[in-house]
Amino acid sequence: MKSKFKDLGVPESLVQVLLDRGIDDPFEIQKATIPDALSGLDICGRAPTGSGKTIAFGIPLVVRAPKGYSKEPTSLILAPTRELAEQITTAIRPLARMMERTVLSVYGGVNMRQQIDRLAKGVDIVVACPGRLNDLLEQRALTLEKVGIVVIDEADRMADMGFLPQVRKLLDQTLSDRQTVLFSATLDGDVAVLTKDYQKNPVRHEIGSKKPDIHSMEHKFWSVNRPDRIPVAVHVVEEYGRTVIFTRTKHGADRAARQLKQMGVSAAAIHGDRSQHQRKRALAAFADGEVQTLVATDVAARGIHVDDVECVLHFDPPEDDKAYLHRSGRTARAGAKGVVICFVDQVQHKIVKQLQRSLGLSISISSPEGSVDKATRNLMSPDRVSEGPKNRGSGPTKSRSKPKRGSGPRSESRFSDDSVRDRTGSDKSRSKPKRGSGPRSESQFSDDSSSIKRNGKASYGKRLKRNLKASGKSHKKRNKPEVSVFS
Repeated sequence: MKSKFKDLGVPESLVQVLLDRGIDDPFEIQKATIPDALSGLDICGRAPTGSGKTIAFGIPLVVRAPKGYSKEPTSLILAPTRELAEQITTAIRPLARMMERTVLSVYGGVNMRQQIDRLAKGVDIVVACPGRLNDLLEQRALTLEKVGIVVIDEADRMADMGFLPQVRKLLDQTLSDRQTVLFSATLDGDVAVLTKDYQKNPVRHEIGSKKPDIHSMEHKFWSVNRPDRIPVAVHVVEEYGRTVIFTRTKHGADRAARQLKQMGVSAAAIHGDRSQHQRKRALAAFADGEVQTLVATDVAARGIHVDDVECVLHFDPPEDDKAYLHRSGRTARAGAKGVVICFVDQVQHKIVKQLQRSLGLSISISSPEGSVDKATRNLMSPDRVSEGPKNRGSGPTKSRSKPKRGSGPRSESRFSDDSVRDRTGSDKSRSKPKRGSGPRSESQFSDDSSSIKRNGKASYGKRLKRNLKASGKSHKKRNKPEVSVFS
């Protein structure tokens, strides 16, 4: 069987690797960009969800990447999140192996010493999140002076997360005559500035509509009060199957996952406070069907790439229309059908209506479909499930001689999902601080969503109103959900 990839100039050895994986017919973005990238041209690419970007830049990269030496890689791929970096590495490693090239993924949350040792042995291609890469550069574990090929994946997400200054700093350390390939959901705004400053006469390839097809999925907005969210969520999972649930906080994700398990629904949580091993294990269990539900914070909105997700549930409404799209993009991918459900508390109706207007949706906020029986509600009573303090943010009662771990004066609403926490009021008398509780550098948050930009001080409602207002003023800058596919 003749592969059409060969017609694009892909070497026969790589064509066979693709055929072995059942990949024969190139996607549109691959047809458009692979010949130009193989020629060494700078590329500025935009493509919709499920477009196959990883293969589009991965094949030319492994073909053109020179051999690296100790602490001197020759090619670099920058990604905004740990999950995406790992996914890219997994996708291109078989291709690189065929071309006798080595690949190393570099991101936070894992042992830095192992990465330093591996770089010392020599690596050709580095797939990195900006923060950890900057840490390694400061430790002189590598240099970028020999990097002649750079790929920037999801550049718009880099901009959203505040990483562009770091990206610029990294690019300044690479060869001036490098090949720069950039992929993004949008090519205007900060991404356009990056293109102007760091690309040379780039070939522009845009595939599909500039705006996300929000109507490719079914949207439901349900009026659900906080005490009823778990029982209704159980009903959603039973009704629709494999579901990704998004919560506003890391504590909320852990609590929802725990309560779902107590209700008989298999669930795993993924967020910025989880170790990389825990995050990988949770994502793998969800992808393999071992758990029905993945409970995540916004850190995972772009990092979850799992096929056949039937439903996305906004356990807490997102802060703006872009977050809604990023979350919802985990379902209805590549032409498949999907359902998106948003829970709306009594006090959130007005704010969610503003969100709908920003999205161009006109959907009434209705009662949940189906019913939650009395027995299910009884399972959620305080005697059966630990709901925590009823007054959000309240500390332990005076009668408790030994406060519950983590239930101190911090309130759930005090911090946004992956914000940099203010620790100026920490208890200096602690002789042995909890592991990971000390001051963190900016780079330690570099591959966690919104870790740099948010300060956690504004209330959730105020942040949502502010974001919606800003979104209305810059309607053209909305981002769309994007997925890198290698199947």
